Amino acid sequence: MPEPGSPLDRLGRPPGVLRLSLTARCNLACPYCCPDTEDPPELLTLAERQQVVGLAAGLGFRRLRLTGGEPLLHPRLEELITAVRPLDLEEIALTTNGVLLEAGRARALKAAGLDRITISLDGTDGTSMARMAGLSGGEVAGAAVLARVLAALEHARNAGFDPMARQLKLNAVIARGRNDDQLLPLAALARQRGLELRLIEFMDVGNRNGWKPNQVVPAAEMVGRIGAVWPLEPIGRPSHGTASRWRYRDGRGHLAVVASITAPFCGDCNRLRLTADGVAYTCLFAAAGLDLKPWLRPTPDPEGLDQALRGLWRQRRDRYSEERSMAEAAGSDGKTPQAHAEMAYLGG
Repeated sequence: MPEPGSPLDRLGRPPGVLRLSLTARCNLACPYCCPDTEDPPELLTLAERQQVVGLAAGLGFRRLRLTGGEPLLHPRLEELITAVRPLDLEEIALTTNGVLLEAGRARALKAAGLDRITISLDGTDGTSMARMAGLSGGEVAGAAVLARVLAALEHARNAGFDPMARQLKLNAVIARGRNDDQLLPLAALARQRGLELRLIEFMDVGNRNGWKPNQVVPAAEMVGRIGAVWPLEPIGRPSHGTASRWRYRDGRGHLAVVASITAPFCGDCNRLRLTADGVAYTCLFAAAGLDLKPWLRPTPDPEGLDQALRGLWRQRRDRYSEERSMAEAAGSDGKTPQAHAEMAYLGG
């Protein structure tokens, strides 16, 4: 149920999750994301981000996810978490590739008030890591990055992010012909380390990743291939959630799949994305957003910003993935009909 006073969009969806991008830059070059090498101009300040998060929380956005690019590149990340922790938020989470997550950084994030970390890992050997991270050094470079990410998982666990409480999880984007051979190795790794693995269908976000429908490995196929080795039983997708979850029948943890392409969940999407330079987007596949800086600079206008956010949400009618599915069912070739903002800019 929506909270009292929370605006509903045109499809009756309440606000819930604010995804706050801190940078469009990344220290990797994953081909499905294609991050920028430089940030856009006029990045929001810490105080401006704190103001937006506070107003968004008042509208019903009670879960905050910090993203990038790579958010660990932001020098004031811990300071931002500390600043927004007293706000009316149920959870503060972080998505990272883990390369920069050393032991001290993990402890600092926990001390600042971070509740949950999701680490992206798209391969389990040097060759697949180099291919999926866009590394020029081949197997050797891939193996070095893999070692750092695996170490980051243990640093996070040791800092107090408990996988059993779903405070530490793995993400993996799967693309046919690129890393679908890593499905079983990734599942095995997650089972061995007691982690929930979230498998994500390769999505047509942005204009640079060369997405084609035949590169999508359907979630049902991924579950089937893993379930043939380690039998699974369904748990379901929670309301407003992105992932359908499964339980291993042998009791060795859980698997989740995000089926944005083959089983879209636009109907109860409750996410708002804010870019590092202050542009609010109501859909991951949107072409344009609302620049919030006029209500932040030169003098903050909290009342105007509140009304702008309310108006943006109330006029929201995005359901791109569902519309694409209907177009494909009607005989379309499934190609992206319009230019989209880039994934790294939107924060994924």
